Amino acid sequence: MPFSFRLQDLTAQELAAALPRRPVILLPLGSHEDHGPHQPMGDFCLADILAERIARRVNENGVACFVAPALPFGVADYFGSSPGGLALAPESFRRVLTDLLDGLLRHGLNRIVILNAHGGNVPVVHEVTLNLRKREGVVVPSFYLWKSAKQMMEKRRVESARFGHGAEPLLSLNMALRSGCVRQGAAPAEGGTLLGLKVKDFGALDFEGLTVEAPVEFGEVPKPAIEAAWAEGSAALGAAVADELVEAAARFVAHAAANMN
Repeated sequence: MPFSFRLQDLTAQELAAALPRRPVILLPLGSHEDHGPHQPMGDFCLADILAERIARRVNENGVACFVAPALPFGVADYFGSSPGGLALAPESFRRVLTDLLDGLLRHGLNRIVILNAHGGNVPVVHEVTLNLRKREGVVVPSFYLWKSAKQMMEKRRVESARFGHGAEPLLSLNMALRSGCVRQGAAPAEGGTLLGLKVKDFGALDFEGLTVEAPVEFGEVPKPAIEAAWAEGSAALGAAVADELVEAAARFVAHAAANMN
């Protein structure tokens, strides 16, 4: 059987044999949520694809590295109103992430890097990893894939109007890494109203030019970023950014590993 960097492909004995090398474990986190009528819900699949490529590159650079199975569900936010939107409440995600990290630490696997692919996860990831540092003295950094991808696209002069939920950077990355998954069709409709006011953004209404918070969900939010990105997204852009993302994340993992206890 060809060598695999994925924990799910290894026997427990094979991983045990690698423990003396103090491997880095990559933990991909994603989500399963509405990304509009043109993209699939499971962006955790992108995180999983990138994680394997990153692990391969880290190993090629001489650092032992394996990938844990991607967690497909992120912290609940505004997408539960969409059919198929599956998410965890913050307290559930906090418990799951803590248990996963503790399961690795139990066997001395304390060189861990989170590859996060969902913005809603960020505050809970910070809370869990900060508590872990206080409790165990272990530092677990989180490399936010989509934030880095956005910065890389900005360097390529991708217009700011094209960034947003359901738009870039996931649009071009999906085109490149999940060929055929992007559906052709009409752009999403404009957002709705609530309390007689125009929906401005997630959880926000427009009142005389002022932003007022309200319980607004994804189906009611205007999506100009998707419309702006629709004609410009490309597999070529996604492939170039994916390659740069893999190289940058691999360098970060190697750097982090060299500075972990």
